Amino acid sequence: MSPPASAGPAGVAAAPGGIGTVVMDLDGVLADTRARMQHLRARPRNWDAFFTEAASDPVHPEGLALATEAAARGAALVYLSGRPERTREATQAWLEQVGAPAGPLLLRREDDRRPARVVKVEALRALAAQGPIAVLVDDDPDVVAAVRAVRPTLVADVLLADWQPRDPGLHAAQERRGRT
Repeated sequence: MSPPASAGPAGVAAAPGGIGTVVMDLDGVLADTRARMQHLRARPRNWDAFFTEAASDPVHPEGLALATEAAARGAALVYLSGRPERTREATQAWLEQVGAPAGPLLLRREDDRRPARVVKVEALRALAAQGPIAVLVDDDPDVVAAVRAVRPTLVADVLLADWQPRDPGLHAAQERRGRT
């Protein structure tokens, strides 16, 4: 994951009296990806279409409510996604469009094909070095299990977002192909 240009202790740590940092995944947590999953079921997979259509994802009200509540309680929000760096501009525009609270956006390097569970734990280690992480919200059971295995040294709590059913194509892409 490439930290945003503005990343640093001030961009991650909560204001005094805040609850710490809340790290939220995007796809399956804030963004409803079901309409674009067709591109991962096709052979060959159409990754360009999959990521291009992310700009049109409906928002998951459950995820947006968690982000909004966390921000209202003084948390610093960080969005941590397996989306590739090339999607940064469209992803930031989407976050603004759906009314997500402001926060740094961490995306996967273009050449990084490691499983999401590995990439995200590494990114969380870098964030934790800058300040306490209150909670990670992710929909990938493998990511959640990997983070739970290293908590509480990495994060205080982990929440498995289960409001969107897991798609086997996405799981294969994240774990075996390191694509998203």
